[in-house]
Amino acid sequence: MERSIKPETLKTELTGKFILDVRRTDDLAISSEQLAGANWKDPAQIADWADSLPKDGDIVLYCVRGGGVSNSVVDVLQAQGLNARFIEGGIEGWKAAGGVVLGK
Repeated sequence: MERSIKPETLKTELTGKFILDVRRTDDLAISSEQLAGANWKDPAQIADWADSLPKDGDIVLYCVRGGGVSNSVVDVLQAQGLNARFIEGGIEGWKAAGGVVLGK
């Protein structure tokens, strides 16, 4: 199963994806931007919310730069059989590729 998706690819395949924002609370607090329709979940509390995610859909998640946070969340979700990938470069990579973000 693929672990990541390029921002350029996601721009053409965004429809029907469950978008998950997994930035840490501190990172979220200093940003006023998010992807349209994103659902924020605290990565430190993944055990509390992982079971509530769609079982049969595509989940695309992001943190700030697509590093450790995204990788650890993808590990857990894929281990549970979910089709989860992270955006390469996180929200910063999405913006650099011309992806649209909204203010909170």
